[in-house]
Amino acid sequence: MSEHNITLNVNGAPHDVSVAARQTLLDCLRDELGLKGAHAGCEQGVCGACTVLLDGVPVRSCLLFAVMTESHHIRTIEGEAGADGALSIVQDAFWERHGLQCGYCTPAMILTATALLERTEQPTDAQIRDALSGNLCRCTGYQQIVEAVQLAAERYREDTHA
Repeated sequence: MSEHNITLNVNGAPHDVSVAARQTLLDCLRDELGLKGAHAGCEQGVCGACTVLLDGVPVRSCLLFAVMTESHHIRTIEGEAGADGALSIVQDAFWERHGLQCGYCTPAMILTATALLERTEQPTDAQIRDALSGNLCRCTGYQQIVEAVQLAAERYREDTHA
């Protein structure tokens, strides 16, 4: 199996890795870089547990080969907290509104919500539910997750207009 030496831009930092042509971005993040926040769920792109942001857009990292992402910016849940360890606005809202239980889907939900709020200042409930529809949660019933995104949107607007 041939190896490819590539540099990935993950959470704002370059990472030199050697990957097989068929290695998924999910496996590369977890196995080569030690970033365990993206989870392997169905490994078919259905559950959304492996979601990361690629150039600000939510993508299924189990469906992308790592070599395909070399010239792109990848954000994982590990890159969402501040340099001082403070939770991001979305992370804090999920905590405050109890938008998580077992936590398996939480990183993907947070990244998906972050991407939505970066492009839509005041999303409607329908827009929130549509954005999150690709991420399956078996614990919360989604209402608390939607409430967390609403709270985060409110806080983003307050930050923007302060």
